[in-house]
Amino acid sequence: MTKEQTVPKWFKGEVYDEGEVVMNRWSGEECELNGLELSIYDMIMGAQEYINVRYGGDMLDPRTADIQQDMAKGLSWFRTHNAEAYMILLD
Repeated sequence: MTKEQTVPKWFKGEVYDEGEVVMNRWSGEECELNGLELSIYDMIMGAQEYINVRYGGDMLDPRTADIQQDMAKGLSWFRTHNAEAYMILLD
């Protein structure tokens, strides 16, 4: 069962009015996300891409600590609020 979704206090990004179907780029599986889920998903993926481009994917670089903390919060949020989407798109 999905828990009620409200914008988390830690989330500082834009909350989309509408969701969309998102495809896992590795497996091809798809999952429909609502606006809040898509907003948090985009934050996670954008942060990951930023670390890959800016820091060569070095997750141990201390300059990425704040970004990784936000990513961890987003992943945790997904595990709690939409575990199925987490397993399909982020696990």
